[in-house]
Amino acid sequence: MPSEFDLIRQYFTRPTPSAILGVGDDAALLRVSPGMELAVSVDMLVAGRHFGEADGPGTVGHKSLAVNLSDMAAMGAVPRWATLAVALPAADEKWLRGFAGGFFGLAGKFGVELIGGDTTRGPLNICVQIMGEVPAGQALRRDGAKPGDEIWVSGTLGNAALALAHYQRRVELEHMEAAAMLPFLHLPQPRVAAGIALRGIATAAIDISDGLLADLGHILEQSGVGAEIHFENLPLHEVMRRYIGPLSPSSLPLAGAPARGVPAGIGGKAAQSGEKRDADSLREVQVVAQNCVLAGGDDYELCFAAPADRHETILDLARKLELPLTCIGRMTDTAGLRLLRAGEIMEVSAKGFDHFAA
Repeated sequence: MPSEFDLIRQYFTRPTPSAILGVGDDAALLRVSPGMELAVSVDMLVAGRHFGEADGPGTVGHKSLAVNLSDMAAMGAVPRWATLAVALPAADEKWLRGFAGGFFGLAGKFGVELIGGDTTRGPLNICVQIMGEVPAGQALRRDGAKPGDEIWVSGTLGNAALALAHYQRRVELEHMEAAAMLPFLHLPQPRVAAGIALRGIATAAIDISDGLLADLGHILEQSGVGAEIHFENLPLHEVMRRYIGPLSPSSLPLAGAPARGVPAGIGGKAAQSGEKRDADSLREVQVVAQNCVLAGGDDYELCFAAPADRHETILDLARKLELPLTCIGRMTDTAGLRLLRAGEIMEVSAKGFDHFAA
């Protein structure tokens, strides 16, 4: 049976050329580059809450670092170093080998050095702390949005949540649809390059981990502004569009509203008398898909505000990054968030992921 220190040496010790002292002592020693500020974040992933028994160790390793890298992206920081604490029910070397492969595969892509950590016996959970550098005074924060700023998001929304809904049998995706959605859940791609490029452009930013409504709400609260966003402007994957269906007010129910009828165009069928059960089922699926987009969480895209006169600059940036950046609304001087669909105010029941919700 390998000891704790054997496991650390074998699976978690890598060269750390930018650290003064890395793995192997009581603490690491770092030197921040001149003119830089240190950005620090930490995230915990718990088995049964953030990943399941069916998730491979490589995907868990990837995701444990990716969610932290997403925080660096939201700050406009260059990720540099990480620490890792892992609790394991047993010293499973096969699992550790796979986990380390996923973790260090992503770490190498972004130049992150693992400089320390801890292991212990217990229910499986993983805690990663990440540190990055950002030029002094240039960090993207949540508290800088102004009325009139445009609201933007990267990528597409709700994909990971739709994949999870498929796992939970709340929707039934076709095989090819599930294959397209599952990587968004298991292998999120942090938008580090976008965050760095948005320095000096974005007035506020956040990564979408708990859902668009919840995370945009943090910007509104800390910036002291309101927002108006348009559902039809939200960037959606083609699979998501199939399940949400047409976006006119008469065709898509409010989240949490009773399901009545079926919209023409969903699956090529119009509502017929005697088909209420199928109609209600389709409406329920539409509501699930809508809530995945607005409040599903695990997107790890960026939501940011920027002055309207930087609109073309951001579109140019999207082309350079080869990453969709979509304007979905604007900041207002009226408190609260107004969500519009085809000019009409939407009411939604879902607000975002809450770790302590009943």
